Amino acid sequence: MKFQKSHEWAKQDGEFIIVGITDHAQGQLSDIVYVGLPDVGMEVEAGEEFMTVDSVKSSSEIYAPISGEVLEVNSVLEDEPELVNASAEGDGWFVKIKPSQPAEYDELMDKDAYQASIEDRAFFMKRRYF
Repeated sequence: MKFQKSHEWAKQDGEFIIVGITDHAQGQLSDIVYVGLPDVGMEVEAGEEFMTVDSVKSSSEIYAPISGEVLEVNSVLEDEPELVNASAEGDGWFVKIKPSQPAEYDELMDKDAYQASIEDRAFFMKRRYF
């Protein structure tokens, strides 16, 4: 599993990449009430917004970790968006993408680098506001 600083994860599954948000992100959002899934067939670009997630706290943009075509969406989330809170890095996945530039996957962060980025931001925020 690989990660983006914007809290999306990507997991290689054969020739496809499964995408969702991290457990950290779902915890920050709190109770997710809506997942705005993209259309199957949509072309996405790495780093670009391609869907949204609404929680009781706010609405958040979700950014594609890799460029390619959306081949499948997790339609269960249409009726059960809370599945993201229960299993953000498992059954609460959003989409499967067929990558157009597979090397982009290798450019994503590993779990340790992602965790360090979370800790760095928390430290910065503490220093900024306290």
